Amino acid sequence: MTEKAGKTPEECNGVCEGCPSAQQCDSDKKDPKARGLPPKAEIDVDHVILVLSGKGGVGKSTVAVNLSFALSAHGYSVGVLDLDIHGPNIPKMLGLEGHHLSTLGKMIQPVRVTGNLSVVSMAFLLPDISTPVIWRGPMKMSAISQFLSEVDWGHLDYLVVDLPPGTGDEALSIVQLAPNVRGAVIVTTPQEVATMDALKAAKFVEQLKIPVLGIVENMSGMICPHCKQEIDLFGKGGGEKIAGELGVAYLGSIPLDPDMRKAGDEGKPFIIRSKDSPTWKSVDKVMEALVKVVEE
Repeated sequence: MTEKAGKTPEECNGVCEGCPSAQQCDSDKKDPKARGLPPKAEIDVDHVILVLSGKGGVGKSTVAVNLSFALSAHGYSVGVLDLDIHGPNIPKMLGLEGHHLSTLGKMIQPVRVTGNLSVVSMAFLLPDISTPVIWRGPMKMSAISQFLSEVDWGHLDYLVVDLPPGTGDEALSIVQLAPNVRGAVIVTTPQEVATMDALKAAKFVEQLKIPVLGIVENMSGMICPHCKQEIDLFGKGGGEKIAGELGVAYLGSIPLDPDMRKAGDEGKPFIIRSKDSPTWKSVDKVMEALVKVVEE
């Protein structure tokens, strides 16, 4: 693919996307329409926040759900866009399994969780929870475009986008299609094997020319249910360390809490029922730190 650097859009024949030399390619300097890229979606949103991780299993979707609920609890109008197309878990975590998208006129209606929190997910289009989605990149991009421009989101203060782990098509597409992308929140667990991949995710975000808004360290310590002492099950401080290396904000840590896991499985977001717990306060602090970074 590198041989295409320096060629015109016509010579590249529309295969620039994914090319390692895309940053230097002459065709990248041309009108996006010449490369077949769609225009930005027309959606009334102030801030689009991407939530991603370098690897799976770090609790990214749990953080996205509870962060969105925390924002809505503070009066913000929030949309959650579940773009983990091959493994959409947001409806399960919000107790929305079995719901389907409907239309009003020509617009798709998001599923309402509360008066100021709404959700769109690929899961709402599947016949049942065991149906796999077997799509190539162009189909994903088409679906993401529809989820943005053909959904009646109304006015949103925040659109929180839950992305699949890694550095694939979904992140590339949302950055190309969504307006007002403020940046990305990267979720990691403390151990080095996870923070290594979080660093890769951060570098990926930088390649997309959007800022890393901050790092969240999930599963950071655990309160033993028996002795009530804190146990560093996966270590501690890895997220803060890579935030320092990257020169970005450390948004905070969220402990490993069995009640949070149980809440996700039951479809009842943790923060709506446990406002006095240290874990809820941790999520709220992360939300406040994120808002501060965005507003600054």
